This record gives sequence, C-alpha cells and structure tokens, in this order.
Amino acid sequence: MNGSETTAAESGSGSVRVENVRFEHLDRSLGCGVSMPRLSWQISTDDPEWQQKAYEVRLDGGRTVHRPSEDQVLVDWPFEPLESRTRARVEVRVSAGASWSAWSQPATVEIGLLSSEDWSARFIRPSTIGTVDRPAPILSRRLVAGPGVAAGRLYVTAHGVYRARLNGHEVGDDVLAPGWSSYGHRLCYQTYDVTRLLRDGDNVLEVLLGNGWYRGRFLDQTMPSRGYGDGLALLAQLEVTYASGAVDVIATDRRWSARESGVLENDLYDGQYTDLRRLDRAEDTVDELEETLDRLVAPDGPPVRPTGVRPAVDVWTSPSGRTLVDFGQNLVGWVRLRVNGPVAGQRVVVRHAEVLEDGELCTRTLRSARATDTYVLDDADDVVLEPALTFHGFRYAEISGLEPLRAADVEAVVVGTDLRRTGWFSCSDPDLERLHENVVWSARGNFLSIPSDCPQRDERLGWTGDLQVFAPTATFLFDSGGFLTSWLADLAADQHADGTVPVVVPNVLPDDSPAVAAWSDAATIVPWVLYQAYGDKGLLARQFESMKRWVDKVVTLAPDGLWVGGFQFGDWLDPTPSARKAGEARADPDVIATAYLVHSAQIVAQTARVLGDLAVADEYQELATRTREAFVREYVTPAGRIVSDAPTAYALALEFGLLPAEEQRRRAGARLADLVRAGGFRVATGFLGTPLVTAALTSAGQVDLAYRLLLERGCPSWLHTVEMGATTIWERWDSMRSDGSVNVSEMTSFNHYAYGAVADWLHRSVAGLAPAAPGYREVTVRPELHQRLTSASARLLTPYGETSAGWERRDGRVRIDVVIPPGSRATVHLPDGQTLSVDHGRHTFTTADPCARTLTGQLRSVRDLLDSSLLWGRVTSTLVDAGVASDAAEVAAWCAPYLDAPVDGLPGYLSRRNDVAPDVRQALRELVEEHASQPGSR
Repeated sequence: MNGSETTAAESGSGSVRVENVRFEHLDRSLGCGVSMPRLSWQISTDDPEWQQKAYEVRLDGGRTVHRPSEDQVLVDWPFEPLESRTRARVEVRVSAGASWSAWSQPATVEIGLLSSEDWSARFIRPSTIGTVDRPAPILSRRLVAGPGVAAGRLYVTAHGVYRARLNGHEVGDDVLAPGWSSYGHRLCYQTYDVTRLLRDGDNVLEVLLGNGWYRGRFLDQTMPSRGYGDGLALLAQLEVTYASGAVDVIATDRRWSARESGVLENDLYDGQYTDLRRLDRAEDTVDELEETLDRLVAPDGPPVRPTGVRPAVDVWTSPSGRTLVDFGQNLVGWVRLRVNGPVAGQRVVVRHAEVLEDGELCTRTLRSARATDTYVLDDADDVVLEPALTFHGFRYAEISGLEPLRAADVEAVVVGTDLRRTGWFSCSDPDLERLHENVVWSARGNFLSIPSDCPQRDERLGWTGDLQVFAPTATFLFDSGGFLTSWLADLAADQHADGTVPVVVPNVLPDDSPAVAAWSDAATIVPWVLYQAYGDKGLLARQFESMKRWVDKVVTLAPDGLWVGGFQFGDWLDPTPSARKAGEARADPDVIATAYLVHSAQIVAQTARVLGDLAVADEYQELATRTREAFVREYVTPAGRIVSDAPTAYALALEFGLLPAEEQRRRAGARLADLVRAGGFRVATGFLGTPLVTAALTSAGQVDLAYRLLLERGCPSWLHTVEMGATTIWERWDSMRSDGSVNVSEMTSFNHYAYGAVADWLHRSVAGLAPAAPGYREVTVRPELHQRLTSASARLLTPYGETSAGWERRDGRVRIDVVIPPGSRATVHLPDGQTLSVDHGRHTFTTADPCARTLTGQLRSVRDLLDSSLLWGRVTSTLVDAGVASDAAEVAAWCAPYLDAPVDGLPGYLSRRNDVAPDVRQALRELVEEHASQPGSR
C-alpha cells in the first residue's frame, strides 16, 4: 500500500449486544416531558462485517414493533403516546439479516405531568414573611401516610430556588432547582421518587425557598424596575400511591404553613448569611396565587448537582494575618467546613476569589459581588457548614472565625449542571494537555443551569456570542444535547416579535436590545452544531421558525445585501494595541456582520433541506448567494485582500466560504499567514476570530503556522496563560500580568470559556477526529502532524458509541489508531496521501513520518526566516538580549514590511532603526549567512 501497513479487526461471527438504551437526551428518565420519547441505543459486536438492518422494540415485555431500518439514534417512539405518570419498560433487539441479537436490558421511562390539568397544586407564598429583606422562608405541610405505600412522587418547582426535605431527609441530589430559564415563558419542574422517604403515619414535607435567579441583587443591575416578581412561591404536588391502587395527593394550598429559616440573607452575587442558633422564628400563613400553569415544562437535560470535591492543598496566613486556603483549581461551587465543638454565637466568615494579589485575596475582579458566606454557630459537638442557596467562582478562600484551621477540615464542593463527560484529548505536550483541561474546567464552571459567560462577578449571564463560538467544543467535551436544547427553547421564547435575538438568554436586558451579529446568530449556529453532534433532526424542526425569523430580521437591516452600521460588539476583546477598548477591533464590524448573514442564511438553507422543505431551502440558498456576492463586491479585492486587513476578517471569509474564486481563497490564506507572522505568532484576534484562526490557517495549507500560533508562549497566547498558572480559560490574555499583578480592567474574569474554543481544533486537526455526518454516523480522521508533538489522540463517546483517533511518531514512522463503533464508519486520511474507508472496529495504520523528512531548499526571504523556528528564535534572542527589542513580537512587526525581501538583507533593513548597534547588525548578518547557506536549515 505504497509503504503503508494496515491492521484491522479480524473477521468473525461474534456476539451482538444492544446496550445503553436511553430516551431523548436523558440519562435519568424519571419525569420525562414528552409523551412519545425518542429512543437511542448502542451496539457491541466483534464482527467487523455486521451492520444493523432492522430493529424491534418491545413494550412492557409484551407488544413488539418491527422496523426495517439502520437507524439507532433518536428513532421515533413506535407505540401510542404515553399519558402523564405512565411508567413504561422498553427492550430493543437488532438484526443484520435472519438472526437477531438478544433483547437489551430493560430501560424504563416515567412520564411527568404533561398538562396543567394534571396539577391540583397551586402556587403559594407566605402571607407576610419571605420578602427580599427578610430571612428565607420554609413552607411546610404535615401529612399522614397509610400502610402499603407502593410509590411516592413529588412534583415541584418554585419562583426562586428551593431545597426540599421529607421527614428530615434531602429530596433528590440536585441543588439550586429549578434552575434558570426564561421564567416568563418556561419554568421547569422536577420529579422526585420519594418512596423510600415516606413512612407509615405522620410525615413532614418542608421546602426552603431562596432568591436564586428570580429576584435580588442578581437582577438589580439588569432589570431593577421589573425583575421576575416580588415574592418567592412554591408549587408542589406529592402523590402517594398504595398497593391497592388508591392515591393520596398532597398539593400546595392554603393548608400549608410558613416560617422563617436561619438563612438570614441569600444572594447569588453576595452569598449566604446563616444563623444556626435555635431561635424563635416568625411563623406565617400562606396565600394561593392566581397563576396559570401553562408554562411548566419538564427538564430536557440534567439538573445542577455537586459533581466533585477538591481538598485544600494549602492553608497559610497572609501578610495581613488572614487565613487563606488554596484548592489548587479555579472552580465553581462553595466551601464546606467541618467544625468541632462550635460555641453559640461563634461567627465564621468565608470570602472567595479566583486569584491573589500582593499575597491577599483579590476581590476587585468581582466588582460589586461580595461572594461571602457567613455562619453564626450554635453549641454542638460538631457541625458541617455549607450554603444551599448560592454559588461562587473561586480558587482561594479567606476564612475567619476558625483559627487555627486544619486543611483536613475544609474542602471545595464543585457544582454545575451534571453533564456527562464525553470527550477527551491527550498529547505529548503537558502544557497543551493543561490547556485542554483548563477548557474543561471553564465549561464545568460556566455550564450551571445555563451557559453563562463567567461564574464569579456581578454578571453571570447567558451571553449568546460566547456560547455560539464555544458550542462545537461543548458538544465534544460533554453530553450537552438536553442542556443546550433547553437553552435554545429559552432563546426562541425570548426572541423579539421582529425576530431580534437578545444578546443574553434568558433575557434580562432592556427590551430595546439591538440585533447584534455573531451574538444573535446563536439562533442559527447552535442548533446546527447540535445537529452535527447528536443527529437531532427534531431539534432543528423545533428551532426552525426561530432560525428563519432571525435571518429575516437581518435582511431588513441589509436591504442591499450588506449589514452596515448600527451597534455591534464586533471582534470583542481584540488584544492588539490598536484596540484599546473591549469593543474596538481591527476587523471592520460591517465585514463581520455581513459575513455572519451569509453564514446564517446558508445554515437555514441547509436546515430546510434536512427537514425536506426544498422551496424554503432554495429561497435561503439564493439569499446566501446574493449576500456573498455583495460581500465580495464591497469588501474583497480581486487579489483576495479584505477590508480592514485583519486576521479575523480573513478567518471568517475562509471558514464561512465567502470567497468563491480559488485564487482569492489562496491569496486570502496567504495574507492571513503573513498577518500571523507579522504578529510574531501571538494571538491577534478577539472572541470571533480566535476560535476560527487555527482552522482557517489549516484550510489555507498553513498547518505549521497554526501550530506556531497554538504553541506560542508570549502574551497574548494560550500557553502564556498556562505558564502563568491558569487552571481555567481567562477572559483576557493578560487578566494577570507577567509581574503577578491583576489587570485593572473592570472586565477581568479568570473563568471565561470563549477562548477555549480552540479545543475544537485540537480535536479535529491535532488529533484528527471530526464528524462527517450528523451524530458522528460518519467520521473523518485527518490528523495534522507536527514536529513539536510526538503524539496526540482524541476519544469521544458519540451517540453510536466510543470513537477515537490517535497518532504517535517514532523512529521515522507514524502509527495511527482509529476506533469506530458499530453503526458508524470513517474516512481516514493518512499522512502519505492515502484515503481509506473503514467500518466499525479497531484499525491501525503505519506509514512514513512526514515530520522526519529533512527540509530542503535555502532560506531566501524574510518570510522564510520567520518560518524557520530555530533561526527565528536565535534572531529574536539576539535583538532582545541586546536591548533593541522588548520581545519577539516587536521584532516580527519590524520584519513585516520586508517579508518578500531577500533574507540576507535583514541586517540592512533593521539598520534603518537608529537603536540597532553595529555589533548587533553584524551578529545578525553572521546568523543569516550561516543558516541561509545551509540546505535543510529551515
């Protein structure tokens, strides 16, 4: 095979098993919110020739439906719709012909309450207590359960957040329920199995209510005049089913009572103040609210839960005498303390921050958020302290009132939406692996009920632009299908009547927020990304009207095909010196806006085609074509130069397919490469360009420069933050300065996932694993090797099962390993140019290592000099050591006008700078002459 060796799984009949049967995007299917839940399953077999040709689904061990189909992901429910509260058991088997697999293990789904008519409960709230300036209320009800309880179900939600207890035991393992959604349109309720918590005779159900996202300081800065409402409220329905079939329903009504808790204050920004002393608390009656229940929905994905614990790695005293704790990782959650022998009136205070400055807790970056939990203790043998109604973003904590504090008595509880991890990346560079781990931690911290921008300061909003650029990475790292499906439902609900999409979802900004390119385009891009990741055609159908309405809105702003003027965020946080404010950037905002219009129109056309609406597909395809032509006429020269001559403009044009002529694409790619060289291989793009620039360089055949950009360590760069000790992705490349001081900007977050979108390129290009058909039914394996890495791999739990791709360079050969699950297939592009198609199984390919070839040809131009990492490093070191330049980026800027000039003239070009001494010029001349005369010196 032209020097390649291939090893695949051996043939054999093998056993076939159906595994991991699941409903919709749910790992736990109690309280499913649809009457006809779609089914997915995975297949295990060691027979490489086996292909599913049919499947059967058996309901409750009896009725069986046969389908001649190869589909196994999100297939339609084959039976009659299920009613509310129905519990159904499903088994699946598959065949490749005459023989059938065994039936799968039973998978059970229980339907929630599908209609407002299923609720006898009414929203209740305390009559007089529970106002925003008073302690958090507890609403309770006593009930008597008879003997023979067969099942207990608690359906519950709230205005605010809640923690329920039945007979003193926590109900469920989730926190901060019901989470945040567009409360005016959609309010999630939860379903709990409380059978084991019920006891014969007297029972007590208590529910603590907190402000959460519903009211309080969280909304003061965004919607102070309206908020979601003034009062906290509870909706709960406990259904107790007996062996006889009889059912008792205990629903919220006027028979409930209320009392004040020891939680004196609670706020997402400021923290929680708890008094544990057994004091007399005010009691109250409750009022029923006249409120429709039509907006109640079951969750599409998992809830917020504690997902891990981080022990303290160090406890010490700061220069000012304060006790500080380091948990070794920037995270989201809260601090848990164990106190032995607390004394009544003892006061414990926990303050949180992401970083230290001058040896003390740095809270300046939190802006007005106090991020402080306070406890007043009571006499006891021991007590565990942790909040229930707030969360913080932090790595460090300052703790007072427990001196001396032992490391064994303090830990950090990690909290977030409990998304199942699905994607991993590894390589031979530990710093790149740390970068990838930082991306994972930023996603874990910011995916808390919604995808927020940051988890620590007085913001924490669902900025649509951040999620839009990060969605491909998110869907690889975690099973985000249900989580983002819910968020998209909020987006559609909050979309304005004219089609404008808010820049934050749920929308808590003023109603007159404008249409903004890239941010509002989340309406089209995120559903398409989810379709590619999970093959969810139903999601496209649900979001299709929202997608069209957004594009139609932009068309009204671009009557001649160009979206010009008006407010834009643009390439937000462009790090170049010319962009001194967050919204300033080198890339022309009109170029960006029109580029996104083309991209979104194209996605709507593709979506319509998937849904079978060919007339609409043609309509939006024509729109995309007209807009692309207008873009090229207005912004692109015949030679491929794009208005504003900024890396982001070229990256968008290349990745969005905006340049129809091959020569324009080639020249644009070459210009992007030169801009990267001129920037000294530092990141010179903002929120919109950074996720695309390495992919655009790869598309342009400039893989080496993409790696140079990725592996650069000067600021701004990804690995600079790693070298600075980052454990999450930062909002700004210089959130912390090289001298350890913290950026003085009011927008300085140390946990902001947007720039972590580069992980998508690590998965697709460095490891070489990418989807080629929706849901990874087809996979492309195309690794881009580089001399500075000896190995890389990615592993992904796709809807069909585990898929992986990896490579290792050794002794002049490269080995590529590929794993494909049954139901999927792959096209493998080998480094030697071969393209192979493979079915499921484990496959190994060995070929010559292209990185081991000796480079030939002399260094002729200054461009060649920059491309020679060895010589470039020596040249820049010479100039920096001589005090002529501050760093390599400054030298690259000097060289930028001379990229096409002969390399041996470099000392002369630099001699035009008066601060380059003769001996330095001579040293440069000797370096250039030494390397330029040596074949293979690049």
